[in-house]
Amino acid sequence: QVQLVESGGGLVQAGGSLRLSCAASGLTFSRNPMGWFRQVPGKEREFVTAISWSVGSTYYADSVKGRFSIFIDNAKNTVYLQMNSLKPEDTAVYFCAAGRNGGFLSRLRSEYPYWGQGTQVTVSS
Repeated sequence: QVQLVESGGGLVQAGGSLRLSCAASGLTFSRNPMGWFRQVPGKEREFVTAISWSVGSTYYADSVKGRFSIFIDNAKNTVYLQMNSLKPEDTAVYFCAAGRNGGFLSRLRSEYPYWGQGTQVTVSS
């Protein structure tokens, strides 16, 4: 049974940084791609970034490229989202997601059957 638990959200001023964590169980990073998505009320959940441990690749939305980074600590079974130079428009609930066993790197929500509960990130101007 796959479980994903996010933490690390909070309130930060514009220009600041936050690191989100996603503790994963029931999966293997070498076989399951991992992603982060975000959602604001009234809008669809949007792709932020994804990582494939097996092929050593990452993929970023244009809106966060150069500011956010995704990485894995395999020993801790945890995926991280480091967010720097935060902007008010980054305010959202951030969700960790896991792809299918043997799946590929994707920005599509439909490729991620497993989701965490989300953590709120608020960036004040």
